[in-house]
Amino acid sequence: MDKFLEAAIEEAKKGMAEGGIPIGSVLVINGRIVGRGHNKRVQKGSAILHAEMDCLENAGRMKASDYRKATLYSTLSPCDMCSGAVLMYGIPRVVIGENRTFRGPEDYVRSQGVEVINMDNQECRQLMDTFIENNPEVWNEDIGE
Repeated sequence: MDKFLEAAIEEAKKGMAEGGIPIGSVLVINGRIVGRGHNKRVQKGSAILHAEMDCLENAGRMKASDYRKATLYSTLSPCDMCSGAVLMYGIPRVVIGENRTFRGPEDYVRSQGVEVINMDNQECRQLMDTFIENNPEVWNEDIGE
């Protein structure tokens, strides 16, 4: 398995251990993780701390030229908000763990020139399936159901 996807899965497991939604993300530039994060909506009572947003926040301020060399890894297909951040910062590549549980606007992101790679990873799927089964009310709140 890809070592950066493994790092995102580690973040997802951290979130789960904290009682949150098991979604993790890492930002990679030149083969090095420069930011990592996990979904903290439950833990922080946040409306916006999805894994990708937490990851970008933890990476800190960077130059536009750095974002243009980056790859964002996420255990789950990024939602509209997180996909918007990818487009806003000009991140050229997104690697997702799976999109069966939830599929964000991948086709739109691709149409804007971003390479989107779906690893269809079983461990990512299992983390989400288990969480959704055990916490349907939290999941439905997060995806706006």
